[in-house]
Amino acid sequence: MRQIVLDTETTGLEPAAGHRIIEIGCVEVVERRLTGSHFHRYLQPDREIDDGALQVHGISNEFLADKPRFGDIAEDFLAYCRNAELIIHNAAFDIGFLNHELRLWHADNAPTIDALCSVVDTLSMARQMHPGQRNSLDALCKRYDIDHSRRDLHGALLDAEILAEVYLAMTGGQVALHLGDERNEARSGRSRSPAPVRRLSKQRAPLRVVRANESELQAHGARLQAIDKASGGACIWLTESRSASGNE
Repeated sequence: MRQIVLDTETTGLEPAAGHRIIEIGCVEVVERRLTGSHFHRYLQPDREIDDGALQVHGISNEFLADKPRFGDIAEDFLAYCRNAELIIHNAAFDIGFLNHELRLWHADNAPTIDALCSVVDTLSMARQMHPGQRNSLDALCKRYDIDHSRRDLHGALLDAEILAEVYLAMTGGQVALHLGDERNEARSGRSRSPAPVRRLSKQRAPLRVVRANESELQAHGARLQAIDKASGGACIWLTESRSASGNE
């Protein structure tokens, strides 16, 4: 399965109020492994950035003055994402902005990003998995022990990279241990062959079984009796033992 973890930064909160995307960041995950492939663009929005948004991401109007517009990169973006599963935190926000940009790009026959790709919202996932708890990206990083120390300000590519690690942790997978090397290789243009898979020998020696001696069994029994007394007869191991004895 090919998945694209995606994030955007914008001039403000509402596309209906004329706000625009100023940064798109995507990282690729294939078969639950970060590949090192990414799509990243800063965009000229043709409008001023709200002060509140500037405090969040730190991207200034001056920095964006010479950047391409969404229409200039739209074909490349759609080619990168098409038919993938998009992983987005608070997907309604990013999808709303992307569809707004697509309508401005092709008013008459604009595609919608959620028609070209399936979408997984990690915020909805987190709320189901951790009801009543904080489920921001920072909170999930703390919960799943993901390093987010670089996240002084929001950034689309950085947040997509962090979200990829969070998503893999949330869904029970392990992030590849050589992730940092892959990032460095992607940025430097180098690549490497996958590490060979180590297979177990069919002639592996049988496992050694070490059984408890008599004194260890007596100590174990005494410990169970103490637990049973402290719990008012609710020691599950002795309960099962008594039930088995009663059925004999």
